[in-house]
Amino acid sequence: MRIAQIAPLYESVPPKLYGGTERVVSFLTEELVEMGHEVTLFASGDSKTNAELFSAWPRALRLDSTIRDALAPQFLLLEHVYKRAHEFDILHFHLDYFPFSLFSRQATPFLTTLHGRLDQPELKPVFGALPKTNLVSISNSQRRPLPDTDFTGTVYHGLPTDLLRPAAVQPSYVAFLGRICPEKRADRAIRIAQRAGEQLKIAAKVDKVDEAYFIAEIAPMLTGDAELIGEISDSEKSQFLSGAKALLMPIDWPEPFGLVMIEAMACGTPVIAFNHGSVPEIIEHGVTGFTVSNEDEAIEALRKIHTLDRGLIRSRFEARFSARRMAEDYVNIYRALAPASTRPRLTLVQ
Repeated sequence: MRIAQIAPLYESVPPKLYGGTERVVSFLTEELVEMGHEVTLFASGDSKTNAELFSAWPRALRLDSTIRDALAPQFLLLEHVYKRAHEFDILHFHLDYFPFSLFSRQATPFLTTLHGRLDQPELKPVFGALPKTNLVSISNSQRRPLPDTDFTGTVYHGLPTDLLRPAAVQPSYVAFLGRICPEKRADRAIRIAQRAGEQLKIAAKVDKVDEAYFIAEIAPMLTGDAELIGEISDSEKSQFLSGAKALLMPIDWPEPFGLVMIEAMACGTPVIAFNHGSVPEIIEHGVTGFTVSNEDEAIEALRKIHTLDRGLIRSRFEARFSARRMAEDYVNIYRALAPASTRPRLTLVQ
């Protein structure tokens, strides 16, 4: 199939460090190329891919200090895709609702994977006002705020099976990985580790919008055995996660997926997560981790974390959350939306 993958421009594909959506777009794009499809990636110019790269902006917007209006490059991206839409069998957007209006008025089939939360009240009329737009959710729980919206399918995220692997290291601490912000609740992770008598290592970024929260709420708690080590890259994650007895994910929001959970599972590391959003869909309670409701239950889960089989956790990751499985799920949707792509193409001779 001739497939266009359209990524946000805020981060490169893959991102240099943090960037969940862009990482997933990269994994999907590379797997589709490996499967033999003709893929064009519309992304920032500093992206790296084995697909054809169309540079809609020279570099990731987060790294471009000259940008004053971050929406302008995104709308330029949509115009570029629109002008080339006829070249593809399917257009796959990762831009939330931005493509809906324009691309509902052209002939090439398209779908949009929604990567964020859908519980903001202003979103419901947006989705309700537009015709069928072939939405894909990344968990079934993500759909709950929009019960009347017609989703085409749910596709769980996946990782390349060789990206992260269990490292030969003795687990000696508990881990927190991702981003420090109010909904991720690093404060809970610190309290859980302290009450359980465990060392906590926090590998996380602090966005500018969350700096005040970090200074006021989290920084004063970073004493004793709670250590902030900052952002880490994919190349550092196997060692970091393998060295953890468990990954703590004490979230306080409807997490649409939670890529960090399957990153931990890829390293054989169990996950202890609060029961919000996608958590019960991703974690097999008592197998790949524990789903808990409060800090007391999290502490109790830590006390029995040694009973879980880290080899089995890795096996469950391979079975449920590989990039190949993700790509195959999407190809099934592509073919359902663009059945003509499976027919022989005729070339007109003039």
